[in-house]
Amino acid sequence: MDREPFTNLCRAIGKLVDKVEMMAYTQQERRGPIGPARTGEGRMRHVWMAGLALMSAMAVSGCVSDKKYHEALADADTVRGDLERARAQKNALEQQVKTLKDLNAKFGSESQIARDELQRIQHGRDKERDTIDVRTKELEDKVKQLSAQNRNIKQEYDEARRHNEQLKSLVARYQKEMKERSRSLTSNSSHSELTAPSLGGSSSSKSAAFGGAVEAAAPSVSLLNINKAPSTDLVLTLGVSQDVADRIVSNRPYRVKGELVAKNVVPKDIFDDIKDRITVSP
Repeated sequence: MDREPFTNLCRAIGKLVDKVEMMAYTQQERRGPIGPARTGEGRMRHVWMAGLALMSAMAVSGCVSDKKYHEALADADTVRGDLERARAQKNALEQQVKTLKDLNAKFGSESQIARDELQRIQHGRDKERDTIDVRTKELEDKVKQLSAQNRNIKQEYDEARRHNEQLKSLVARYQKEMKERSRSLTSNSSHSELTAPSLGGSSSSKSAAFGGAVEAAAPSVSLLNINKAPSTDLVLTLGVSQDVADRIVSNRPYRVKGELVAKNVVPKDIFDDIKDRITVSP
C-alpha cells in the first residue's frame, strides 16, 4: 500500500488543526484573558476534533490498519478523559470563584458595618469632647467668679478688721478717759468731804450759799443720752445741725460714745466738741 497519500493527508490535517487552534486562540484573545482551565479545555477539544477528523479521513481513505484505528480510538478516549477532567477543574474553579465572590460580598458588608461603627464612635467622641470643653469653660468661669468673690471677701475682712481695731482703740481711749474722769471725780468728792467739817461752824448764810452753788453747778454737768434724746434736743443742747442730729438718731443704739466716729456718724472735730456733754448710759 502506498504511504505517500496518507502522509500528505496527515500533514494537511495537522495544518488544518493548527489553523483552527490559531483562529480559536485569536478570537479568545479578542474576547478577554484566557484562564488555564479554558485554554486546556479548548486545546483538548481541538485535539479531540482533530483526532476524530483524522480517524474519519483514515476510515474514509482506507489507508489505516485496525491497529492504527484502535490506537486512534484509545487516543480519542484519552483526550475525552482529559477533556472531562478539564471540565471538572473548570467547574471547581467556577465554584471557587463563586465562593470567593460570596466571601468578598460578606467581607464588604462587614467592612461597611465596621466603618459605620467607627464613624459612630468618632461622632460620639467629638460630642463628648465638645461637652467636656463646654464644662471646662464653665468651671473656669466659676473659678474666676469664686476668686473674685474671695478677693472681695478678703478686702471686706481687712476693712472689718481695721474698723474693729479702730473701735478697740477708741474704746480703750474712752475707757482710759472715763477712768481718769472717775478718779478726778473721786478726788474732788474726797476733797469736799474733808473741807465739809471746817464749814460746820459757819453761819447758815454760808451753808445756803454753798448749797446754792452746788445746785447751780449740778445742771452744768448733766449729760445728754444720745440713745434716747430726740433730734430737737440734740440740736438745741449740743448745737449740731439737723442733718447730724438725724444721723445720730438713725444709727442708734450706741454702746460707747466712740461709735459716733467709728460708724461715720459725725466728724472727729464735732465729736471732740460734744463728747464731754453726751452719754450712752441710761
